[in-house]
Amino acid sequence: MTTGKKYDYRIIESAGTWRAELTRRATARKTVVSKAQGGFATEADATAWAETELKALLANVHARQQAKK
Repeated sequence: MTTGKKYDYRIIESAGTWRAELTRRATARKTVVSKAQGGFATEADATAWAETELKALLANVHARQQAKK
């Protein structure tokens, strides 16, 4: 069994614009897009957005887990 990140992001280029997607591993074979935004002019812009949104998402998940304890 391999271990990997449950939450991650991916950057996709199409028609000269960039799209960033936050992904979550639902099962070993299924990946779900949690949040997405497109229309970025550069890959760096898309990556910066994805990293900040991923940090916010992980902070929210951590807070919810702590509230359950």
